[in-house]
Amino acid sequence: MQSSDIYSVQRSPRSVLFGPGQRAALPTIARSLGRRVLIVTDERLRTSPELAELLAGLEQSGVAVHVFSDVEPELPKRCIQDAAAAGSAFGADHVIAIGGGSCLDAAKLAALLMKHGGDLSDYYGEFKVPGPTLPVVAVPTTAGTGSEVTPVAVVADEERLMKVGISSPFLIPEVALCDPDLTMTCPPGLTALSGADALAHAIEAFTSAPREWSSHTAYEHVFVGKNFLSDRHALAAIELICNNLARAYRAGDDVEARTAVMQGAMSAAMAFGTAGTSLAHAIQYPVGALTHTAHGIGVAILLPFAMAYNRNHILPQLSAMADVLAPHLRGHTDVAKADAMIDLVANLFTEIGIPGSLADIGVAESDVPQIAELALGTTRLVKNNPRELTSETMLDLVRAAYTGDRASLINAQGAIV
Repeated sequence: MQSSDIYSVQRSPRSVLFGPGQRAALPTIARSLGRRVLIVTDERLRTSPELAELLAGLEQSGVAVHVFSDVEPELPKRCIQDAAAAGSAFGADHVIAIGGGSCLDAAKLAALLMKHGGDLSDYYGEFKVPGPTLPVVAVPTTAGTGSEVTPVAVVADEERLMKVGISSPFLIPEVALCDPDLTMTCPPGLTALSGADALAHAIEAFTSAPREWSSHTAYEHVFVGKNFLSDRHALAAIELICNNLARAYRAGDDVEARTAVMQGAMSAAMAFGTAGTSLAHAIQYPVGALTHTAHGIGVAILLPFAMAYNRNHILPQLSAMADVLAPHLRGHTDVAKADAMIDLVANLFTEIGIPGSLADIGVAESDVPQIAELALGTTRLVKNNPRELTSETMLDLVRAAYTGDRASLINAQGAIV
């Protein structure tokens, strides 16, 4: 029995409230944390009836509110600094994030700066946050990043080519308030990209490399590799998202599908919040920096290629996925089930409008070597991959993703004896 089957770590908010209508609890939650709150959101939501409803409830409960609505996609560093300055000037004693992943990450990092000061670069990496931040209540309006339950936030530092992560258990929100009703107006394209990102979280957490465990593991690593609890969250997320994302994409008012995808996104985040992510995320960072495309589209394009590259090293996990998603394949070989799962993910992404190659989103052939080099340098992600990566194999992988040739990655591994 592997140590990952025995030992576990679970890091999560103090409270998680999930279900349609749960947003009505926000005033009670806010009053339990303070009397002056900074709301962090974006311009799209600033004028929405959903935000107006939430603000009215807070004001009626006696909580003073200041709204910062200048969060931008992909989250530039200056945006967080502006939010923190606004919150400090207002004298906020806690922060509420309402929006997608960028809004949630902005709130987590603004709460960090408001409490501890300094520059965001002081906290880049793992375990750099010295103590609790201001309390954060995370209210997601998309089902994707899962930032409402994770110990990480990602920022675009203009002085660096790629995004930078800040990882600490102190970044986990105090409360995650997940109301699927708030995702009903999420447009189809954003539904697709957010859901694909969530599925990548789940699959990468489920297939990540296990580690040797000791009593110090959880205090030396924010992301500790796959383990008993992360596997349960990940497999539940894979089932929920694969069975419901296309429905939510096609019919935004499908309450059952929206609820299932949001459950899946949160479960996926519970998984990767301790296990970590790996290869598709590692390559997306330089891809996103070069093409200025959304995180979700890059990760979604890359995931089937990463699964193909890792196939021979993750056969038990892909077989377990098949047992849940394609029970008619029981009795088939693990190789057959693995190939079916890679195809299932690729076909799902095609159905929801995800392009099939990096070339489709503006990557040039001349960019391939640089992307491979930069991706290999994202050590915190590469080390989680179940199959070793070299300069040569990373280049082969990125080239296959550029051309759309998944078969070459499987063929290069040879037959399994």
